[in-house]
Amino acid sequence: MRNYAHLTDEELIILLAIDDARAFSEIYNRYWKKLFWLAGNKLNCLEDAEEVVQDIFVSLWKRRQDLRIHATLNNYLAVSVKYKILTVLDKYHNQQQYIDSLIGMSTADDSTQEKLAFDELRDQLTQLVADLPEKCKVVYQLSREQGLSQKQIAQTLQIAEKTVEGHLNKATKILRAKLSHFLFTLL
Repeated sequence: MRNYAHLTDEELIILLAIDDARAFSEIYNRYWKKLFWLAGNKLNCLEDAEEVVQDIFVSLWKRRQDLRIHATLNNYLAVSVKYKILTVLDKYHNQQQYIDSLIGMSTADDSTQEKLAFDELRDQLTQLVADLPEKCKVVYQLSREQGLSQKQIAQTLQIAEKTVEGHLNKATKILRAKLSHFLFTLL
């Protein structure tokens, strides 16, 4: 019985080409840790690193009869792992782009929904302001829509500032009560 641990890589490749499973096992045992370490450092995911190494050895076994290695087996396997890592990293990149596009679509959907809710709220507020008692409505519109101070409103309408304050408090109280019900049903 042959001791495969003492064979060179070149001898193992020759035996591998003639379907020697023990030669394959020796190659695997010789190189899997090194390849796993190389893949693990580049991918930062041990499951993916393990899959890369397994794929390399599966490919080596499948191509054993047609295998032509021009450099050392060590270099051949290391380069194979690097190419496989690039494939995995490309897959990561494509997945991230897909996730980013989904997030972008989600954000766009949310902004559309928020715009519709805002428009509905604005329409409801406009209707509620229109339903306010006449003096309250005028004072509220001068304050909130035209940005006048209470003093300016009092001068414009020729009423006391306390009266303006009272109308604003009344309008705010009515609107808050009716909008809170509306917002509750909206949510």
